[in-house]
Amino acid sequence: MEGLLGLGLVGLFIGCFLAATVIPFSAEILLVGALLAGCHPLATFCVATVGNSLGSLTSYFMGYLGKWEWIEKWFHVSREKLEKQKGKIDKYGPYLAMLCWLPFIGDVFAIGLGFYRLNFKKCLLFIFLGKALRFGVWTILYVLYGQKFLDMVM
Repeated sequence: MEGLLGLGLVGLFIGCFLAATVIPFSAEILLVGALLAGCHPLATFCVATVGNSLGSLTSYFMGYLGKWEWIEKWFHVSREKLEKQKGKIDKYGPYLAMLCWLPFIGDVFAIGLGFYRLNFKKCLLFIFLGKALRFGVWTILYVLYGQKFLDMVM
């Protein structure tokens, strides 16, 4: 992850994108690392939100294609796991996309939304909103308390 932070906002974008797809790590750590490195909070928030949203949309499209070999190989999601989520997907539809930021199960939701071919525009909107809320909270916490926390630690 240090290598990604060395690339600035481009590294943040790549890291946040990958964190929402095939590599399981925390995009929040990258966001906070970029803020600590001096990146502008609004730019950091926007780049992290877009990168992570596009990562979830990649999962959505992998589900939409429905090729089990790809889904199982790259996302480690079994058919049984996806079928377990069908009830939630049927019940909540695209609103479930707001939870695509959740660790582990968020990828399953994104893949399921695509697999069951829920409305792309609505899924896009709610994926983006969920990611924006997530990164917005972290950015605001950093802006309000980041320097105070660093002063206490140092």
